[in-house]
Amino acid sequence: MSALQPVRGTHDLLPEDMRRFREVADTARRAALCFGYHEVATPIFEFTEVFKRTLGDTSDVVTKEMYTFTDKGGETVTLRPEGTAGVARALISGGLTQHLPLKYFYVGPMFRYERPQKGRMRQFHQTGVELLGVKEPQGDVEVIAIGVEFLRRIGAWERCELELNTLGDTASRQAYRRVLIDYLNDFRDRLSKDSLERLDKNPLRVLDSKDENDQKIVADAPLYSDYLSPEAQDFFARVKGGLDDLGIAYRINPRLVRGLDYYCHTCFEITCPELGAQKTVLAGGRYDGLVGMMGGPETAGVGWASGVERCSMLLKETPAAARPIAIVPLGEAAERKAAQIAGDLRRQDFMVDLGYSGNMGKRMKRANKIEAVVAVILGDDEIAKGEVSLKLLDTGEQKNVRLTDLEAALAAYR
Repeated sequence: MSALQPVRGTHDLLPEDMRRFREVADTARRAALCFGYHEVATPIFEFTEVFKRTLGDTSDVVTKEMYTFTDKGGETVTLRPEGTAGVARALISGGLTQHLPLKYFYVGPMFRYERPQKGRMRQFHQTGVELLGVKEPQGDVEVIAIGVEFLRRIGAWERCELELNTLGDTASRQAYRRVLIDYLNDFRDRLSKDSLERLDKNPLRVLDSKDENDQKIVADAPLYSDYLSPEAQDFFARVKGGLDDLGIAYRINPRLVRGLDYYCHTCFEITCPELGAQKTVLAGGRYDGLVGMMGGPETAGVGWASGVERCSMLLKETPAAARPIAIVPLGEAAERKAAQIAGDLRRQDFMVDLGYSGNMGKRMKRANKIEAVVAVILGDDEIAKGEVSLKLLDTGEQKNVRLTDLEAALAAYR
């Protein structure tokens, strides 16, 4: 493949795509802000151990999908495949645990080496929220509510479904793990190679298998919900009750799991069937064991991540581009005055286009091409009178305005 083509699994965000991207990212940011979440940004690469610890040695991400390399200093680093690990690392390395609870929002690129397909790229972008230091079920409800509010604001929630499950507490997990291993051991000769490896190291990850034969076996596996401790049942009941109070509809999916040991209690996904196979647009859960596993103090955590590209596909229409004001000078003296006017307007937050050359016809043609909303026309006569001519390009209406009144006359187009 030519080096002048984008690398497989990457794409350019040109203006129209960028407007869709920005609509999703900015909407998620505003929704999180309404709940008191503050934006953070962690590096796009970390020491590889950060992700090996958090994602598990048996996960597809670690074994097959991470972009890992040795830098010039001999350190092994990895382009981040997800956002939570970096936030947890920042919590520890920044000594931030003394400031709990913390509410964080992030948006940025992630990297996974996998087969590119619709809604799944090798460089993709995620928004996410992390609530750290809150162990109560109200935290789970709040985090889910942020996700719902975000999707509602981009006009997608009515086409989505919230799937909910619980992983219980440590006692629940240990009880279910034993039962699951006993069940899966009877199918060792039929499980995929990956699932056989996981059965010995992390059996809950078998429930995540994408292998069709594994999925048939898992379909009849014992349900996690049958092995919940009373405390775990109460926690889940309070989460469901909180969602009911907010009018957030959900469906219990007993097969929805997170295989890693630091996950507990609530896990959830929001899916949109119209996207086809890659229908998950937002997913998250509670991870009370993560920070402790990374070497920090035991810290409760719950959060979600959402794919910007997938959510962009749910927008009903592309946001319209901002329409500029075109300044059309006629003559050398007008060129100099036009530059001054453009500078004054830009300092007042007007979007201004000032062409570089051409006669009246060419400049007006450009104004129409860039879909300018109004043209500010000035020549020697206008300069002498201290005024300009404004032409509304949608209607053709034209009027003269004194330069001292120009900002007020253009206020509707700021």
